[in-house]
Amino acid sequence: MESLLDRVGVRRPLSLRGVAKYRKGVIALLLVLGAAALGSLLLRPATVPDLAAGNASALAQMKADWAKGEMIVLVRHVERCDHSRAACLSAADGITDRARSVAVGLGAQFERLGLANADLYNSPLTRAVQTSSYMFNSATTGQDWLFHCKGTMLRDALAHKVPGRNLVLVTHSECMAELEKQLKVSTATLGYGAALFLTTDKGNAHAHLLGSLEATDWRSVFAR
Repeated sequence: MESLLDRVGVRRPLSLRGVAKYRKGVIALLLVLGAAALGSLLLRPATVPDLAAGNASALAQMKADWAKGEMIVLVRHVERCDHSRAACLSAADGITDRARSVAVGLGAQFERLGLANADLYNSPLTRAVQTSSYMFNSATTGQDWLFHCKGTMLRDALAHKVPGRNLVLVTHSECMAELEKQLKVSTATLGYGAALFLTTDKGNAHAHLLGSLEATDWRSVFAR
């Protein structure tokens, strides 16, 4: 039978049973939302560690693995002229004139690590050839895999890695991003002259990404 309260549209207060049921519903919704948020965090790709950000243990591992000849390093070419207002070194698809000193400085840092047990390769594009020339006073030719690298960057890098010898690859941001994708880490674009450091296991079957260094952050590698 309809009560007077129902007739005039007055809502009845929730019973204790109704309050309990409502509270359970809210708790269940919060649990679902929390699980979804946690799942999103777990599925998100790991970020590339910044070796210059006080990462002493990773830097120590990098230097130790370099000494053992177990490193692969990808270096992005220095400043590209046709993407800059600065004067070109020569051709527009090469590097800027001011970027020469950056490349020379990067080469000096690798010299400090030691290049006696390192193999050096570069992309055949002008900007990578020039970068390698100023870094190491040498440049290779015909390394198309350091430019046409979609889906193959990690495989090709491991294939060119000689056990007991480090491998330094002067390449492009797209190939660095491709490698990060294959290693299931986030693909943030690194600056001109930046480097990605990977350590390999015995036999070069696998590679593990240690982190990255921007061109201006090498001082942290040799800081006491």
